[in-house]
Amino acid sequence: MGVLRRFKDIMSSNINALLDKAENPEKMIDQYMRDARRDLGKVKAETASIMAEEQRAKRALNECTSDIEKMQKYALKALNAENEGDARTFLERKAALVAKQSELQQAYDLASANTDQMRQMHDKLVEDISKLEARRSMIKGKAAVAKTKQKMNEMTSSVNNASYSVSSFERMEEKVNRALDEANAMEELNRKPGDDIEDLTAKYESSVNVDDELAALREQLKQRQD
Repeated sequence: MGVLRRFKDIMSSNINALLDKAENPEKMIDQYMRDARRDLGKVKAETASIMAEEQRAKRALNECTSDIEKMQKYALKALNAENEGDARTFLERKAALVAKQSELQQAYDLASANTDQMRQMHDKLVEDISKLEARRSMIKGKAAVAKTKQKMNEMTSSVNNASYSVSSFERMEEKVNRALDEANAMEELNRKPGDDIEDLTAKYESSVNVDDELAALREQLKQRQD
């Protein structure tokens, strides 16, 4: 039976170990729970069927045992009535029932063992589902935290790249400023040195002679008076 084989595997497995080895525990636990709930219904139906078979086997065994006791009782009554032939018939019937009882006992023992096995499988599955329910929220929470950290790492990387770009622009600006300063210095060094005497004479040549201007004004006034 496929369900029995499946649950033998479940009983021999460690669900925690399976989750720890999974590449995507969040996805695996959802799939496992869907399969487990579906199979739990199958196991319940199968367990109920096997339990019914156990009860039927037990009832048949009890009826056979009761018939054996009746044959024994009737054989004693026949002997008390001094009817040995009837007593023999009852004892022969009893012997046939005893042989049948042995077969019914074996059938009942097998049905009882199957019931115990199915109950164990059912209880194991219920326990696994309970563990999964308890771990599901924890696993999904961890997955959400992991995704958030991944996004934060990506943002941190972007910020670091932006900081590197700003630093690169600052270095380029500093290099341009240094080149401009060097050019200004070179221009100043290339300028022709000045002559102090020439500068001094130019000062006096450009200055106004007040005495000459006064004499010119007096000449103009004198001419107007004449």
